Amino acid sequence: MAEWNRGRGAVDDVLDAENKLLAENLASKVSRLKSLAYDIDKEAEEQNDYLDNMDSNFLSATGLLTGSVKRFSTMVRSSRDNRKILCYVSGGLVLVFFLLYYLVSRIQS
Repeated sequence: MAEWNRGRGAVDDVLDAENKLLAENLASKVSRLKSLAYDIDKEAEEQNDYLDNMDSNFLSATGLLTGSVKRFSTMVRSSRDNRKILCYVSGGLVLVFFLLYYLVSRIQS
């Protein structure tokens, strides 16, 4: 009977050692998952902040463009002299655009 208890104690020791090893492995995996979850949370917060800043930048650009369109509309509705200047400015902008396009295409080739 004593041999049977001694054999059982050896099996218990082996099982105990195996359980401790598995528990350590599980603890390390849980630790890695916790770290990964923290990193994902941090990245999501940074992305949300970036999108919020982008939204405010777009709103400010929209306000700037709205003001420009209002000023342009006011200039178009005003007297004949302003229309003449408007035509010159528009023609100049088109000319500058085509000139820049020509220069950029020439540099690339």
